[in-house]
Amino acid sequence: MRTSTSRPTVIRSRSSAPPAPGAPDSSTSTATASRRRRRTPRRWGLGLRWGLAPLLLPLSAACALAAAPASPPSTDGAAPEEPTSFQIQEVFDLLKANLAGTSEAELNRAAVRGLLDQLAGKVSWVGQSPAAPSPAATHSLSGTLYDGRFASIRIPRLTEESASQFNATLRQLQSSNSNSGLKGLILDLRFTSGQNYEAAVALADRFLAQPQPLVDWGEGWRNSTTKTDAVSLPLAVLVNSRTTGAAEVLAGILRHREVGLLIGGRTAGQASMSREFTLKTGQKLRVAVAPVKVAAGQELPFSGMKPDIEVDLTPEEEVAWYEDPFRPASRPSGRAGLATSGSGAGSPGGLAIPSPSASPGDSNGAATNRAPRRRMNEAELVRMSREGQPPDRDGNTNSSRIQEPPPPQVNDPALARALDLLKGLAVVQQTRTSR
Repeated sequence: MRTSTSRPTVIRSRSSAPPAPGAPDSSTSTATASRRRRRTPRRWGLGLRWGLAPLLLPLSAACALAAAPASPPSTDGAAPEEPTSFQIQEVFDLLKANLAGTSEAELNRAAVRGLLDQLAGKVSWVGQSPAAPSPAATHSLSGTLYDGRFASIRIPRLTEESASQFNATLRQLQSSNSNSGLKGLILDLRFTSGQNYEAAVALADRFLAQPQPLVDWGEGWRNSTTKTDAVSLPLAVLVNSRTTGAAEVLAGILRHREVGLLIGGRTAGQASMSREFTLKTGQKLRVAVAPVKVAAGQELPFSGMKPDIEVDLTPEEEVAWYEDPFRPASRPSGRAGLATSGSGAGSPGGLAIPSPSASPGDSNGAATNRAPRRRMNEAELVRMSREGQPPDRDGNTNSSRIQEPPPPQVNDPALARALDLLKGLAVVQQTRTSR
């Protein structure tokens, strides 16, 4: 455990390098990234639209599109558009008849590899050795304490050890705040991979005190168990387009069992019931044939789950803020929501909406030489009123007290929204208990 007065408390279950979800391509233009985001749901939906039956035709032909450019390179510098419709067999036959230096067997291999790559998470070889995991996938989960009251636990990959690691990390976060106790929990499932649905069940079970149906992926319903130590903290779950497989199952259970709210971007849509098919060669394919069902029978859509609170970010921004939630915002954060001030360990904190033209000395955007005003939330005002400490005109608790440097500000829009939500709930709960 590492504690700092100016940074949040960070707890990792095992010492290792910070996760690196993947470096963005700096040469990709904003327009191209926007088109890619709009096409993503359609790309994941190809498996359903084709039906993957008969299997050999798509496997031998469809991937010519993935193996070759969708259209000739543009001469005017504009990015080429992918065709919205095409004949798979026509493309394959054209390449077979005209592509020099490539045999039909090589075309078949390229088609199969490309198709399985495009439908990753929905189609895979049975008995296939998993690819070498990325650093983010091997990194153990970690916990961070914001404001000394709000815990965030990040899970890069769901495995059979995730539930026990979660329990240990949460206990450490609770013990580091033994005075007032935790007021809320953030479960960060952005960039979370893994297909271990049993691990998702084990972790979701920690939040439910009574037996309830959780998930059915074609092998019967898995239920929660009776317990007296279920996690009852207000919960926010962070998701994005890289939340896949078992992580989507976990997020779906928590949402439909009304345990927590989803914040961020639409998930990948890779949670599915699977069936094995045997090819003429004797090899077997595992194919997604139906969506997974959670809670009272709700299906997890192949288009991905839309979050309860949507935060619109480019893939490059998501990666950058995931790696450093305190990095300076390069543009106004209004598109993604509120930014949360005062997120250092042990500081009260508050809410602020930064203005693109505002200087550090003026909340109205005009440059002045006045000292920065400190914004206070309702919880601070209630506490100061009880202690008989009326704030001065500039929002300081004591004008004669030497001002300390402000704590670092969380600029990660998804994380900031989750903190805003939990802080608001904490104020409401405090107000109700004080009546």
